[in-house]
Amino acid sequence: MPTTSGSTSAARGPSGTQSGRVAVVIGALGVVFGDVGTSPIYTVQTIFNPGDPHPVPITTENVYGVVSLIFWSVMIIVTLTYVTLVMHADNDGEGGIMALIALVRRWGARSGRTAVVLATLGVFGAALFSGDSMITPAISVLSAVEGMKVVRPGLEEWVVPITVVIIVALFAVQRRGTGVVGGLFGPVMIGWFAAIGACGVNSIIDHPRILAALSPVYAVKFMVGNFGTAFFSLTGVVLAVTGAEALYADMGHFGRKAITGAWLLVVLPALVLNYLGQGALVTANKAAVSAPFFLLIPGWARLPMVLLATAATIIASQAVITGAFSLASQAAQLGYLPRLRVVHTSASTFGQVYLPWINGVLMVAVLILVFAFRSSAALAYAYGMAVTGTITITTLLYLYIAHARWRVPLWLIVVGGSALLGVDLLFVAANLTKFVHGAWLPLLIAITTFTVMITWQRGNTIVSRRREVAEGPLDAFVDEISKRGLVRVPGTAIFLNRSTSTAPLALRANAEHNDVLHEHVVIVTIEVLPIPRSSDSERVEVDSLGHADDGIIHVTARFGYMETPDVQHALRVLEPTKTEGSISIDDASYFLSKIQLIKGEARTMPAWRTNLFIATSYLSADAAEFFCLPPDRTLIVGSRIEV
Repeated sequence: MPTTSGSTSAARGPSGTQSGRVAVVIGALGVVFGDVGTSPIYTVQTIFNPGDPHPVPITTENVYGVVSLIFWSVMIIVTLTYVTLVMHADNDGEGGIMALIALVRRWGARSGRTAVVLATLGVFGAALFSGDSMITPAISVLSAVEGMKVVRPGLEEWVVPITVVIIVALFAVQRRGTGVVGGLFGPVMIGWFAAIGACGVNSIIDHPRILAALSPVYAVKFMVGNFGTAFFSLTGVVLAVTGAEALYADMGHFGRKAITGAWLLVVLPALVLNYLGQGALVTANKAAVSAPFFLLIPGWARLPMVLLATAATIIASQAVITGAFSLASQAAQLGYLPRLRVVHTSASTFGQVYLPWINGVLMVAVLILVFAFRSSAALAYAYGMAVTGTITITTLLYLYIAHARWRVPLWLIVVGGSALLGVDLLFVAANLTKFVHGAWLPLLIAITTFTVMITWQRGNTIVSRRREVAEGPLDAFVDEISKRGLVRVPGTAIFLNRSTSTAPLALRANAEHNDVLHEHVVIVTIEVLPIPRSSDSERVEVDSLGHADDGIIHVTARFGYMETPDVQHALRVLEPTKTEGSISIDDASYFLSKIQLIKGEARTMPAWRTNLFIATSYLSADAAEFFCLPPDRTLIVGSRIEV
């Protein structure tokens, strides 16, 4: 997931040395490919699961067809769609579905309704990722721990308890950040890919004819000659491309070249060898379908492989969890969620964030999934729906950006896009057949999350309009208080305001009720740009508000959607010549206008959405902390607004 972007990462930025470039590639291996890299544990096993509502018979033709489908699905969706195409659609270096939404909003301004519809669809894709971020830790850790049943069948009843302990521990350490263990991720995953590739080679040597499955002829023959069986097998085949979104989402931290190099040189070869090896094993021994990944491994190495698989799935889970943190943070910056408390867990590495509320919700959701489904095979039915939905929406948004931003001819978009979307929609249709068997779960999670996000955006728009009416025009208010000749007291007062054209409620209350103003008054409006980061050279813009010597100025502070809006840092960028006198940032008093939302009689939204909006507002983080204001010098003035 979606992710959307922002998992644990190495420091961003290209290195000028060969060792630096290698370090970035190793870092990418440790973070970006955890999900797609652990999919061989459960993909083939799920496809041939005899308990599946639509089982795939184990025949040589079917095995070859399935392996061929897996290979070409990985090549089309991961290598072609994501690595070759989508990763070129970056938002100032950042990727992920939220970055695509920002690009659609930026480049689709002229198309109006189309851009709005696509951005809304993108929000639903981000909501689907929320389901992915809950299912991935559950299915990944469960599938690895289930390897104990192969080593010692009597340990089967311990699978769920051990999984629960691992998951609780994983979420418990999130608050500490992943910088400490991040350095271990790369080497562990290098060992993982080397091991699964080597195991596949051994099996291929015993059955070299399996190499023929690399030909697309076998995939086509399987789909055309036995469409019913092949169609239902797609619900398992899609598991091989889980984590494709992570390649795109983490592009901002590692760079497109590092991710592309790691995928083509290490990950793809290892995955292909392992899938071919499992296909060879199942062809030679049908009974091996019960656990083809672990039975591919020599008996003496199975226990170490279970431990290595568990470590790899923890890494995969870590990536999607931190990706969920980043996606929620970006959604709040773009106005789809309230301000959430964000903790930056690394002083040296950008993008490592921890959201306590999101962490708690994810942990509870993942534990519920483990106790409810109790096996990776059962969870697989739900997993594919979230993955295919996100991939399809990502492809659609990319095609729009390709036409709007790069002016790719419409005929090429239609022809090429139809082919890519045709593959994606085939997977979506197949996974819909599993609706009653678990595919309803990610859709329910996505619809719930989508409803919250769209409701918050709509309610926030309504509140902003009513707040503007209550605040009144800023220029007129400044003219009014200039004529009144209010008493000016020493010091600097900084008022935060959402709008650039209205008077802060806190400032209006201070002037009307106390009849005083500070010697220097700075009105600050935070503007979140549809880019990841803003440079200090373009950080602030100062407006004298028509009076060059009254000590009242307006400052627009610009931040990228992935930045923490540090007001004090932005104000320190100001040049004294533009502030109508020297202002003291370290001694200033900060004023916030706190709005209490109450349900009004006017029907701006259905009653249930109004209640949802008001309830969601309670999740908002403390504004002083969010804007990095000093708590001992921050005053809050309250007011009410009806929704």
